Amino acid sequence: MAGGSIGPAGVAKERADQYQGRVTLSVIIACVIAAVGGSLFGYDIGISGGVTSMDGFLQKFFRGVYEKKQRAHENNYCKFNDQGLSAFTSSLYLAGLVASLVAGPVTRIYGRRTSIICGGSSFLVGAILNATSINLAMLLMGRIMLGVGIGFGNQAVPLYLSEMAPTHLRGALNMMFQLATTSGVFTANMVNYGTQKLKPWGWRLSLGLAAGPAVLMTVGGIALPETPNSLIERGMRDKGRKVLEKIRGTKNVDAEFEDMVDASELANSIKHPFRNILVKRNRPQLVMAILLPAFQILTGINSILFYAPVLFESMGFGRNASLFSSAVTGAVLCSSTFIAIATVDRVGRRFLLISGGIQMITCQVIVSIILGVKFGDNQKLSKGFSVLVVVVICLFVVAFGWSWGGLGWTIPSEIFPLETRSAGQSITVAVNLLFTFVIAQVFLSLLCAFKFGIFLFFASWILVMTVFVYFFLPETKGVPIEEMIFLWRKHWFWKKIVPGNPNDDTQNEEGKGVGPDSVSS
Repeated sequence: MAGGSIGPAGVAKERADQYQGRVTLSVIIACVIAAVGGSLFGYDIGISGGVTSMDGFLQKFFRGVYEKKQRAHENNYCKFNDQGLSAFTSSLYLAGLVASLVAGPVTRIYGRRTSIICGGSSFLVGAILNATSINLAMLLMGRIMLGVGIGFGNQAVPLYLSEMAPTHLRGALNMMFQLATTSGVFTANMVNYGTQKLKPWGWRLSLGLAAGPAVLMTVGGIALPETPNSLIERGMRDKGRKVLEKIRGTKNVDAEFEDMVDASELANSIKHPFRNILVKRNRPQLVMAILLPAFQILTGINSILFYAPVLFESMGFGRNASLFSSAVTGAVLCSSTFIAIATVDRVGRRFLLISGGIQMITCQVIVSIILGVKFGDNQKLSKGFSVLVVVVICLFVVAFGWSWGGLGWTIPSEIFPLETRSAGQSITVAVNLLFTFVIAQVFLSLLCAFKFGIFLFFASWILVMTVFVYFFLPETKGVPIEEMIFLWRKHWFWKKIVPGNPNDDTQNEEGKGVGPDSVSS
């Protein structure tokens, strides 16, 4: 059956109350190893900003930026504005965008492990090329290979975590990806703080140490078991059941196994998952796969993490102080992820996203006011206001860490039926990397043009996404991954679009909801 044809959207009936099993050591180890893939993404985000503020790096590859930097007070907001320097940061994400679309079919046909291994290997090659670069072409080629690694890793790892985790802890275990990402950011910031003293070659060490997490991801990927969902989808039902029994710690997995078999039968009937994802019954998931990753980047977090040293130095911090301040924000981001891990399966996804959004808006507005009143083209912030800016930015980072940081990946990875899951995750990663590329490329120009208004720009987007979550995102806490279709059929808005009859792609479910919180529990 070709993609887009009429067919049941997922499993035929709800069996969640029959699921049995416990959290086993094997599933925890597998999820920890897989989540190391997130450290690749985090390390690069953290390392780029520090490296692009190092004199040795700028003198070798971006001489014009280095010379402009020496005229520090001509324009505080514009001294780092250079499209070539932006391209160094953003080229990785453009390559990752393309790679994520290739990774979708690979993940579906050859399994999640294969994509994880491909991602780690590509990132390792990129790290070596960057560390040994002798010209800009070699530097950019290394960035492209890093992008391929991130495209494959970000496509496969969240899927792997969602499929391995038991339903009641799926959110917490999926947050391991975000924890690894934030740990990578913090590690990179600390590495930059140390290597900037090793002149003029410290930047090579910063870029080369990316090989560490790449090796861990590659070797770990080889040791990982494949997910039962992927094994069953590829016709290895007996092996899939054995893996399921092992990771659930019980032989009594009939209900969950039957859901996976039902989902795999439909998945194997779909020949064109990217076409199928466009049909009406998959509209809610498609909307979330596009908007959630876009919103995650439009919080402005990547601008702060990419360019934290540049940003702080533009505000008048000394070079050492700017790197130290960015290391502090990295540590705060890493720590805040534990809040999400502890609460995501208790208070739910919606509460964290909405409360985090409110705090982020408040922080962005405060920073904008401080800079607007106290910081001009030829001024430096006083010590007191400098500390206040760092504190408020840290509060912003904390809110992002417990909300959009992890949930921007967790929710898209858990809402798709098996037949479109790999395609859906590819779209999620592609959109995330597209917006990451755009923001990375234009941020320095936006900073120059908007000045302190850049923070109000991001605050306005956070307001939009917080309102969107309140009205249109149902609560996915505690809902089995193969039974998400029932969630959309009960939502006050999406039930008007998703057919109530699984065999009818045009029929809408009868009845009316009671409001934006009318979702399944």
